[in-house]
Amino acid sequence: MTNNSVLNEFVLLGLTNSWELEIFFFVIFFLAYTSILVGNTLIILMVTFDSHLHSTPMYFLLANLSFLDMTLSTVTVPKMITDFFMEKKTISLWGCMAQMFFLHFLGGSEMALLIFMAIDRYVAICKPLHYTTIMNYRTLIGFVLLSWAVGFVHTISQMAFTVNLPFCGPNVVDNIFCDLALVIKLACTDTYVLDLLVIADSGLLSLICFILLLVSYITILVTVHHRSSGGLSKALSTLSAHITVVTLFFGPCIFIYASPFSSFSVDKFLSVFYSVITPLLNPIIYTLRNQEIKTAMIRLRSQHVSFRQAL
Repeated sequence: MTNNSVLNEFVLLGLTNSWELEIFFFVIFFLAYTSILVGNTLIILMVTFDSHLHSTPMYFLLANLSFLDMTLSTVTVPKMITDFFMEKKTISLWGCMAQMFFLHFLGGSEMALLIFMAIDRYVAICKPLHYTTIMNYRTLIGFVLLSWAVGFVHTISQMAFTVNLPFCGPNVVDNIFCDLALVIKLACTDTYVLDLLVIADSGLLSLICFILLLVSYITILVTVHHRSSGGLSKALSTLSAHITVVTLFFGPCIFIYASPFSSFSVDKFLSVFYSVITPLLNPIIYTLRNQEIKTAMIRLRSQHVSFRQAL
């Protein structure tokens, strides 16, 4: 293999070749990305500046979830939006590597963070008298750092083998961004073992996280049911937002690994789902179904109005 045969860029096929549809998708995704930035930034600001939310462990973890969602979307969506105006949608080799690194880093971190949010709900509902003692600031920082560590180990265990692959042949990726499984198939070498590693790594992490979340929520509901017959509905009300977010996050994962077929259209839909829909819905779910966040929004708005009047 000579130096001039080594690829330095990949071509992304995107969602469609129709100019009319690309204009339509540009408007939709531009509005969606703007909403993602506004919604998640709003949650981060409310948790940061509202004294009540800032001192509540659940909202500290929620702010970190919003940060991960917003960053994950930023890794893919701006590039996707600008590509709608490009006749040839290309991305550099190292830009592609960076995109895949951060996608798996942020995705793995979010899975781990959802587990820690479930632990927080377990302690709050099943051990309310010890909640502030167990869920102290040091524990929360440990949870966040550990979630990032999980994401880092998850991505580095795959990217360490991917960055050194030789790419010298086809360079077309049939997706809206660099998908690790599709990029590996373009390497000029046998990648059978690496394909298995990627599937096992991502599949195992998803399965472990999903089982732990399922066990934690079942434990909460069973514990509450045994303690009080009327407490079950209250617990379900408290957990509804978390269960909805977990279902949205792991539902497509389960579909990917349980599906007996692989379709490029399905891959693209799932790519859009994780990079656009999930980061967009999470702040909406937590805002609309949470009275404390609504109250904090009113409180911060009143403080802002009072500040402007004072000036």
